[in-house]
Amino acid sequence: MFALAMRSIRHRPGRFTATLLSAFLGAAIIMTFNSMHDTAGQPGVDSVSAESLSTAASVVGGYGSLLVFFAVASTLTVNVRQRGPELELLRCSGATPGQIRRMVVGESVAVALLGALVAIGPAMLGGQALLDVFRDSGQVDRSVDYAFGPVALLSGLWITVLAAGGAAFLALRRATRERRPRGGARKFSASAALAVGGAAVCSTFAFSASDAALMAPAAYGAILLSVGFALLSPRLLTGLLDRLPLSGPSGYLAVRALRRRTAQLSGVLMPLIMFTGMATATLYMQAVESDAIEASGLPKSIDAKNLETLNLVVVGIIVVFSCIMLINSLYAATAFRAREFGQQRLAGATPAQVLGTVGVEGVILTVTGVFFGTVAGLAGIVPFTLVRSDSALPDRGLGIWLAIVAVAAAATLGTSLATAVRTLRAPAVEAVALAA
Repeated sequence: MFALAMRSIRHRPGRFTATLLSAFLGAAIIMTFNSMHDTAGQPGVDSVSAESLSTAASVVGGYGSLLVFFAVASTLTVNVRQRGPELELLRCSGATPGQIRRMVVGESVAVALLGALVAIGPAMLGGQALLDVFRDSGQVDRSVDYAFGPVALLSGLWITVLAAGGAAFLALRRATRERRPRGGARKFSASAALAVGGAAVCSTFAFSASDAALMAPAAYGAILLSVGFALLSPRLLTGLLDRLPLSGPSGYLAVRALRRRTAQLSGVLMPLIMFTGMATATLYMQAVESDAIEASGLPKSIDAKNLETLNLVVVGIIVVFSCIMLINSLYAATAFRAREFGQQRLAGATPAQVLGTVGVEGVILTVTGVFFGTVAGLAGIVPFTLVRSDSALPDRGLGIWLAIVAVAAAATLGTSLATAVRTLRAPAVEAVALAA
């Protein structure tokens, strides 16, 4: 089966492009930040510089590992779902479930390993640039030299390969159990995330404005609430669709299509909700913290600079991986509907009406994801702002939130409409015949 997996990759490289990109970016980020461990471990590095470097490597490395897993899992889930007929044909030809599992996992591990190896060079350059940022901000002494060693290399390779193998195994298992009733574990996980997230944001009031850990419970609470809403995204989307007063051909078709595909569209809503919630909470809380330090008239301490750097870097990583998951899921879901679009056109719908339907679907998904992500973000922002500045909301206005919404809308609508336009270039009869 390993030889079959290698031939599958060689003959259909386009299918694995998204997995390769996710593995490449994930490995690059993991190795870039874990190289700070190698740098901090050199002889002669002072304790303040070593602490700054180790903190950045530990925090961002942890976030990066989780996001690598989710990004690779998202791409592989779409890949495995669309290969259903091929996998069924292998089963009918005599392949056992274990052989199919080894083939799919082997493909994923091979692609992830290639992506991790290619990422070594960019990670070395990124690590050097990151160290320069720490030097310029005064967080690390200028005498510290950059080092890319075994911690960065082994962590990047092992985490990426293990994430790809585990994600492929779970994606295949989910696809083979698609027809069975499920949802209990997902509902329990969502309830647990919402409960723990709510308790975390409420615990913010137990801290004082001068506590160094004040931002931690509010930030982690907002993240857990985002995760809880993301896990409940099919139910949330269904509840919203039942209350939408849309009319006209495009609106009617959009609501009908979304109702039929709520489970599949959770792969789109999950990164959208998590991106909006995490980015909103982190950026606004960092803005409140920076304004409070500036109002006090005191210079920023090394710890405050470390926190600001980490927050901005974490948000950047979240944006990159959320956009990868969102674009890949939307592209695959829209391209997979070529036959549906062809049938609609044969039934009398014009290309403009089909595009209108896709556009309305994109708007509904964007509004749903942004709304619940914003609720999660506000749940963390309000307690933190009340304790830190005695006001309910930050003084920065809607500028940051509007920028986050613009990124989410551009990724969602741009991907879905561009893919639909490309799909509609084929004649309707040909699209139906090819997909049949």
